[in-house]
Amino acid sequence: MAPVVRPALTLWRRELIRFKRQRSRWIGAFGTPLIFWLLIGSGIGASFRPPSSSGSVNYLEYFYPGTVLLVVLFTAIFSTFSVIEDRREGFLLSVLVAPVSRLAIVLGKVLGGTTIALLQAVLLLLLAPLLGFQLHLVSVLILFAAMFGVSLWLTSLGFGLAWRINSSAGFHSLMNLVLLPMWLLSGALFPPAGASSWVQWIMAINPLTYGLALFRGGLYWSETDPAGYFPKLAVSALVTLGCVICAMVFSTRVIRPEMGGS
Repeated sequence: MAPVVRPALTLWRRELIRFKRQRSRWIGAFGTPLIFWLLIGSGIGASFRPPSSSGSVNYLEYFYPGTVLLVVLFTAIFSTFSVIEDRREGFLLSVLVAPVSRLAIVLGKVLGGTTIALLQAVLLLLLAPLLGFQLHLVSVLILFAAMFGVSLWLTSLGFGLAWRINSSAGFHSLMNLVLLPMWLLSGALFPPAGASSWVQWIMAINPLTYGLALFRGGLYWSETDPAGYFPKLAVSALVTLGCVICAMVFSTRVIRPEMGGS
């Protein structure tokens, strides 16, 4: 395992050092979702009434799991920008010609972005008790596993797409076109119940819906989710695991030396 683990750890450490030096990056990835949560949540406020709720949940509480998911999503987008930069500067080309497996390259870069996403999501989770969420050991473990799985999936997907795109602007546009609509239709802003039938179908086949359901399952582990109408925890875990595997396979197979130097 040394030919895989050692290079992967080196690339992972490099990503963390780069993140530490780029303060604007973590401010953007963490601050933007937090502002969205405060402004949108306070704006809608008490007017929000989920169909299955008796009125005990306000929009700040409902929108909170979606905000955690948005932090993970933004961090995944920002962290995979480094793939394009490293290709342009020739760093990844030098790594590709070295006796290093493609899996080690993917693991190092992806785990670096995943670790950063986890750190920022954990910071936001510190607000959970202030909103009335009762976090127990089981719920914390579920939340950590959910954040790790979704972060790994989105970062792997971003890595594979970034490897095929030469322009940072083009990559940013594509990620906004793909990931932001997925987030909007995951149940982060509104529950599936009450939406149009065609929107409910899209939400049902949207894999990010199941990632959000994992977050909600962790936050409401010991009680019933007042918003309701979200996939079960076991189904959500299986779908997220399948997405992680598919994204990792895609990222590993997309790496080619001729594309790394393009």
